[in-house]
Amino acid sequence: MDQCVTVERELEKVLHKFSGYGQLCERGLEELIDYTGGLKHEILQSHGQDAELSGTLSLVLTQCCKRIKDTVQKLASDHKDIHSSVSRVGKAIDKNFDSDISSVGIDGCWQADSQRLLNEVMVEHFFRQGMLDVAEELCQVTVCLFQRIFDALLCSELWAVSNREMLIAQNSSLEFKLHRLYFISLLMGGTTNQREALQYAKNFQPFALNHQKDIQVLMGSLVYLRQGIENSPYVHLLDANQWADICDIFTRDACALLGLSVESPLSVSFSAGCVALPALINIKAVIEQRQCTGVWNQKDELPIEVDLGKKCWYHSIFACPILRQQTTDNNPPMKLVCGHIISRDALNKMFNGSKLKCPYCPMEQSPGDAKQIFF
Repeated sequence: MDQCVTVERELEKVLHKFSGYGQLCERGLEELIDYTGGLKHEILQSHGQDAELSGTLSLVLTQCCKRIKDTVQKLASDHKDIHSSVSRVGKAIDKNFDSDISSVGIDGCWQADSQRLLNEVMVEHFFRQGMLDVAEELCQVTVCLFQRIFDALLCSELWAVSNREMLIAQNSSLEFKLHRLYFISLLMGGTTNQREALQYAKNFQPFALNHQKDIQVLMGSLVYLRQGIENSPYVHLLDANQWADICDIFTRDACALLGLSVESPLSVSFSAGCVALPALINIKAVIEQRQCTGVWNQKDELPIEVDLGKKCWYHSIFACPILRQQTTDNNPPMKLVCGHIISRDALNKMFNGSKLKCPYCPMEQSPGDAKQIFF
């Protein structure tokens, strides 16, 4: 983070100089244009086009040319100073960031299964971004599930109706909010759409139990059709952010029904890598400096814990305090009788005969009394 701040500071200096140079250049050129224009007008009025210039006017023109030359030279000099500032930004980037990140890679981490998984994640990311041609070129398919989703976006209400039961099962409000938005669009038409709006309000009947207050607000807004909803206490119904909310709800519910994550796994992995990379480069340098071979040779874990922030918290994890390893399905966390929790591998290594002594308290117990914990 400190490296980013340093580079950002240098970049702000360059932007400040650019801004100042632009204002100075514009002001100087405007002054020259006004000066030469006034001088030309004065010459034409006093001597005409074909008259010879007097010695005084010749001296004035000489001074004018000198002034133009000096201004251009000063602008060129200031422009060179900006070039030096830009070069300092490049030097700051080279100094604070390591351009070679291959040192943190692990040989052989991309085996056949891992490579296939990476390809699937990349294809899914392109489908999510609507880059169907690229995705189809990668996977060489012409019919895909995401294509049907994007087509459904054009008629999202029909999609919501056809998936009503599953949406209700996950407490989704998508269908109601789609009907709500269409009803609001009718309200915006004023009294000409009053009869159609009343007729369309019948679509709210299945949602009366869970959205009673929202429906009451929509019905109350009909009273202000003559003066316009925008001039009524119900002006909040015209908030443009409602369309963005519908897009988010549709994305979340559609992904939930398909068993997909809302965010692209490729984007999440890339963002996490950007956060973790500086720490990994530093620990790799320390390992090489101290010649600690064998510290970082696992393909599924890192030698240090990297805090990616709360936005990357997706599920609970447990690290065994004895072996200092994250538990897995094959090595789950086990709760001892005394209440302390360790991993199953640590449990198997610590018991002696039929007795186990807790590593945190003097209580002895049977290894068979330990119970698996589920987070």
